[in-house]
Amino acid sequence: MTLTPHEAGQSDVDGLRAAGFSEEAISDAAQVIGYFNYINRVADSLGVDLEPEMPPRD
Repeated sequence: MTLTPHEAGQSDVDGLRAAGFSEEAISDAAQVIGYFNYINRVADSLGVDLEPEMPPRD
């Protein structure tokens, strides 16, 4: 979902189910991943500074 979202598909969901993840856990993970991708892109595009305790970006 992060690097190649267009490549994510049903087989990925099926793999998570086969590994024992519930529908709720899969949904929760997808939503958290999507939210962090969104907020990171917004922060990067607006030039938001990192927290003081975070290492600088290269």
